[in-house]
Amino acid sequence: MTAYVSAFDLFSLGLGPSSSHTVGPMRAAEFFARRLREAGTLEGVARVHCVLFGSLGSTGIGHGTPSAVVAGLSGLAPETAEPDLVRGAWERLDDNPTVLLAGTHSVFFARDDIEFQPRTRLPGHANALTLTAYDASGETVAEETYFSVGGGFIRRDGESADRVAVDWPLPFADAATLIRLCDENDLSIAEIAMRNELAVHTEAQINERLDLIWSTMHACVTAGLAGSGELPGGLHVQRRAAALRANLEGASNPDHDTTTEWLHAFALAVNEENAAGGRVVTAPTNGAAGIVPAVAMYALRFTPGVDETDIRTYLLTATAIGALFKANASISGAEAGCQGEVGPACAMAAAGLCAVLGGTPRQIENAAEIAMEHHLGLTCDPIGGLVQVPCIERNAIASTTAVSAARLALHGDGTHLVSLDAVIETMRQTGLDMHTKYKETSEGGLAVNVIEC
Repeated sequence: MTAYVSAFDLFSLGLGPSSSHTVGPMRAAEFFARRLREAGTLEGVARVHCVLFGSLGSTGIGHGTPSAVVAGLSGLAPETAEPDLVRGAWERLDDNPTVLLAGTHSVFFARDDIEFQPRTRLPGHANALTLTAYDASGETVAEETYFSVGGGFIRRDGESADRVAVDWPLPFADAATLIRLCDENDLSIAEIAMRNELAVHTEAQINERLDLIWSTMHACVTAGLAGSGELPGGLHVQRRAAALRANLEGASNPDHDTTTEWLHAFALAVNEENAAGGRVVTAPTNGAAGIVPAVAMYALRFTPGVDETDIRTYLLTATAIGALFKANASISGAEAGCQGEVGPACAMAAAGLCAVLGGTPRQIENAAEIAMEHHLGLTCDPIGGLVQVPCIERNAIASTTAVSAARLALHGDGTHLVSLDAVIETMRQTGLDMHTKYKETSEGGLAVNVIEC
């Protein structure tokens, strides 16, 4: 078994507010419509119905899942769709209950054609949706179930996790093997990731796509630092990143160290954009999308000697670490709680920062372990099912933890008691033990102890 996942799958361009509840369902719906077209049955479809199970049914409305499904059925993809076309797509069905299936074929589709079954959890995953296409007589043309397994990744029921297997030249199933490969080949973790990426892409393509990921992250930070007003959803949460930026730029005491406040501002900016349904990079989820770009911005702005070319090393290192979590535990809040989203993102950012600051593979592994260890047991209890409270602030705090973990690891030689593999396995076990109400259902924690209005 290999744990490696391409950087261009782990870091995917998408839309807020959720990778598992927005991006994944949108991809599933688009894939379903495309399969109808490829099978030659599209023209015979008169109506489509969708059922959202488990966590998708519990918090789907707050996460924009229904609109994502409508957009996906219309042939829109999260990587390229304009956010305004996706926002409110479900609500607009009141005026015109039709969908242009696969972008070409008009079918009946009303708001109640999306059905919510939060109490039904399918065995394949907590995030599941079933799409059914009917002909004019009501006969079923096609029916498929998809699982949104975290980070925007989807799996069709009955299909293996990897539709297309890649023969990676330097495969690894765990962190211990990754470190051994570094030793045997005299390569850094980022170089191991690059060697694997070269099995699929040219070096020029890899660098171009890494730069695109970073430019999208940077643009998201910039947009968030300029944004103002109230976030959608009814909680009346006000954006804060722009006001924090203005305060920091106008600070009168030049001796006051504002690096931590800037780090917070960068993370808040991304997650406010995500909460508003804007363009973000899944890293490795949308709910935790602010941590990796915030720490990268911190490194560029406040660390001497770090420049834009180092961001490639940062992202490749983060990819190798993130792949370990996806393969051996989870990056799904519905499966593992927020320890499975913010925890891996913090570990990835800590590893990436440690790498660009000159850390050895063992120091990088140590940084990732420290970052994850202190997120074990973290619940996912979004108020109102929205990726706002506590999610936005949580990214800011975790960004600080990532920087601390990297710097702490650099003061050692990489020797430590708890391995990254051990902490990933602990996270997996903790996720299994965690009560369902703390796993992105909004049925426990802050979600039931804070009045929404």
